[in-house]
Amino acid sequence: MGKDTIRQIANNKKAYYDYFIEDEYEAGIALHGTEVKSLRMGHCSVKESYIRVENGEVFVYGMHISPYEKGNLFNRDPLRVRKLLLNRYEINKIGGKLQQKGYTLVPLSVYLKGNLVKVKIGVARGKKLYDKRESIAKKDQKREAEKEFKIRNL
Repeated sequence: MGKDTIRQIANNKKAYYDYFIEDEYEAGIALHGTEVKSLRMGHCSVKESYIRVENGEVFVYGMHISPYEKGNLFNRDPLRVRKLLLNRYEINKIGGKLQQKGYTLVPLSVYLKGNLVKVKIGVARGKKLYDKRESIAKKDQKREAEKEFKIRNL
């Protein structure tokens, strides 16, 4: 594996459906050995997770990393709070955005970048019901266009 190869582990499609993503950041994550092994096997879920900034540090809550099968006593709690690693400048910028009403911080995906585990996080603003209907309509139009294009090119 090269330094720049990216392998997707988990994706949060629901975040793109429920929120408008304003900014995206790439953060490292503080993990223990067996958690890294479990992630390399692809055992991770970020669907119900959320992120908070507390005392100048960023933490992810509810991110489920399944216990490593061969890890026995070294395994950690699958839902434990994990620290995200960002620059002070980025943390301050995110904190300023979150002070505004309606903004939240959501994990978008977890991936391996070379040998490092990274989390893509997004500063997001919630969608209303009519916005969700609009995104569903756009997705349907795109699907129809691709289907029509495929039929035409046979």
